[in-house]
Amino acid sequence: MIRPASEADHDATWEILEPIIRVGETYPLPRNIDRAGALAFWFAQGHDVFVADADQIVGTYYLRANQPGAGSHVANCGYATAMSARGRGIGRMMCEHSLDRARALGFRAMQFNFVVSTNEGAVRLWERCGFAVVGRVPGAFDHPVHGYVDALIMVRPL
Repeated sequence: MIRPASEADHDATWEILEPIIRVGETYPLPRNIDRAGALAFWFAQGHDVFVADADQIVGTYYLRANQPGAGSHVANCGYATAMSARGRGIGRMMCEHSLDRARALGFRAMQFNFVVSTNEGAVRLWERCGFAVVGRVPGAFDHPVHGYVDALIMVRPL
């Protein structure tokens, strides 16, 4: 079940985000960011935050306008799945929920601004969900293993 996140979900959200951030292979957040900083980013004003709850929180995502004003008709999301829940369709379920939610809110498209090119599982998932690569920023992400790798910009109409 995917439901709106509440303050009571902060601990579970941090438990999902922390290992992803510390590994440093998919999000451009500082690898040493603390709990308060990470949660302030995830639950920022203008973010609608949701959790995937299967008797425990196994995923989370935020939905927001990609840009203010004249760009506010395009949505943006960030997703995180618990390491223990990978490969079980949680990411796809959250993506489909976010697309439905974005449509219901009147967004006309969804854009992912910074998909790390070496995150092949995410790239494949987003493509299966109808996203296309529309841009590439060479060397935009400093990967802890591969060095400077490209960031992809992916979009799909709603």
